[in-house]
Amino acid sequence: MSVLVTGGAGYIGSHMVWELLDAGEEVVVLDRLSTGFDWAVPPEARLVVGDIADRDLVATLIRDHAVDAIIHFAGSIIVPESVADPLAYYENNTCKTRALIEAAVKGGVANFIFSSTAAVYGGAGMEPVREDARLAPESPYGASKLMSEWMLRDAAAAHGLRYSALRYFNVAGADPKGRTGQSTPGATHLIKVACETALDKRPYMQIFGKDYPTPDGTCIRDYIHVSDLVAAHRLALQRLRNGGASLVANCGYGHGYSVLEVIDAVRRVFGRDFDVRTGDRRPGDAAAVVANSDLARSELGWSPRYDDLDAIVRDALAWERILSKKNSSRE
Repeated sequence: MSVLVTGGAGYIGSHMVWELLDAGEEVVVLDRLSTGFDWAVPPEARLVVGDIADRDLVATLIRDHAVDAIIHFAGSIIVPESVADPLAYYENNTCKTRALIEAAVKGGVANFIFSSTAAVYGGAGMEPVREDARLAPESPYGASKLMSEWMLRDAAAAHGLRYSALRYFNVAGADPKGRTGQSTPGATHLIKVACETALDKRPYMQIFGKDYPTPDGTCIRDYIHVSDLVAAHRLALQRLRNGGASLVANCGYGHGYSVLEVIDAVRRVFGRDFDVRTGDRRPGDAAAVVANSDLARSELGWSPRYDDLDAIVRDALAWERILSKKNSSRE
């Protein structure tokens, strides 16, 4: 048996590959390398460069590697970009996921784990949001992911596919062992942007709006360490293999930090100030979204290890320094 990880050369996907290898799994990575990097894939995993919508390729991988599970990370993730180019997001996130689900069903893959998002809730408010909350995505990104959840639900009912859709809140940090991290140039993740600015990789960073209905006027998010997130995926895979029913679950810590609080944490951990400027709101940004993750804890037996903002920032800063050395060595 092996696990097919789509988008496994990207940020979260590469952490997932390491998590699976550490657990003794055989891993095949399918990634078209549009935003990922071949060097981010461990040599113990098999990297295949290609598109998840290539049905023949996916069918061959499922057959030749005895794939019993797919963990699906491939997709586009930038909210304002989805507002500007919605059809591209529906193509890349929804249509291509449909093709992948079809290949899984035809290939007899029993278990499917999907990378979903808290953006399906829209502006959920200050209280931790549960999985049964109203689904009201405020961006094409969130809508594209919700449509994929619906497709999985319906395919499971019709074909016996069992799945877990894990709704991520704000993923941050890097592998504590320094093996991989967020490496995409021009990334929009707040903690990465702040760390890049602190290390003079950017001349300044921008806060998008300070007039939200929150205590300090900036958006509040639930930041989850990427290592805790991929551990939840491994537990979800174990649960499905043991006969567990399909599940939709939040992955977050249950408390949030504002943009200004995150910036203060980076300043505190780094030890000096950096240039922060204020701009207008971005389209599609909700004021506050925080997870109620009781279901993941009870159903998956998930117990986060890295629920500490300063620890998340330390790992992110450490990776930025490693990444600088990697980039210098390739120049």
